[in-house]
Amino acid sequence: MNRRIINRRLDKAFKILGIASTVFGLLVLVVLFVNVFLEGRSRLTWDFFSSFPSRKPELAGILSALVGTIWLMVITGLVAIPLGIGAGIYLEEYAKKNRLTNFIEINIANLAGVPSIIYGLLGLGIFVRYLKLDRSILAGGFTLALLVLPVIILSTREALRAIPFSIREASYALGATKWQTVRYQLLPASLGNIMTGIILAMSRAVGETAPLITIGALTYIAFLPQNPITFLEKFPFIHFTLRGLLDPFTALPIQIFNWVSRPQKGFSTNAAAGIIVLLGLTLAMNAVAIILRHRYQKKIRW
Repeated sequence: MNRRIINRRLDKAFKILGIASTVFGLLVLVVLFVNVFLEGRSRLTWDFFSSFPSRKPELAGILSALVGTIWLMVITGLVAIPLGIGAGIYLEEYAKKNRLTNFIEINIANLAGVPSIIYGLLGLGIFVRYLKLDRSILAGGFTLALLVLPVIILSTREALRAIPFSIREASYALGATKWQTVRYQLLPASLGNIMTGIILAMSRAVGETAPLITIGALTYIAFLPQNPITFLEKFPFIHFTLRGLLDPFTALPIQIFNWVSRPQKGFSTNAAAGIIVLLGLTLAMNAVAIILRHRYQKKIRW
């Protein structure tokens, strides 16, 4: 009887400790966010969004960094999302269980926890030097795609693994092929959890600084990359080239890091405003992904 009372008290104590830890973490986050918002809100003007970086803090803006960040996220998503989902489907549904696949699975799990600067060194060796993409937006996007690829693969596998095997058996019993089962049954049912993994992966990519600094992203850029899309008057109406994607770039995390390292008080205010913009961009990306996830989940009928 005494043992049961002790266990109950221990359970209650751990529950209280867990709640207190959660509340403390949330309070620290709220304090940091309020402090950043109060310091940087005065700089959130149209001039701040439409101006290039400057040596004078009152004239500095985030236009080039914001455009560079958007291009990086577009390239990262276009590369990492289809490759990650495809690799996850193959490993979970098609690959035979042997030593080779076990070795691949272990390494993918390990890569998800590798420090981001290691991916920066990998991108520097492969994309910048070997493929001669130099310090371009394309090299930065490919490097960030490598960074988030293991996370998307693991989330895709876990999402497929959570689907009851009876769904697969029912599909096969009705004469569906392997691909038809994956395409029309497994992917729609698991898309919500896959989108959760993509949200986490892209949120990590948008705030990374170390890989971009490693591959040589610039801290001061007073121009915008050329638009790689040209609209034509005749068919096919759109012409796409790599121009612009091979231009040097900067990003919001690098710009914020540059401003924080400067001694002037005005640059500290600019950095706070840049943090607010970066948080807003991250929340906007997450909101779009969450809306898409809920729309697909509503269509699922077991």
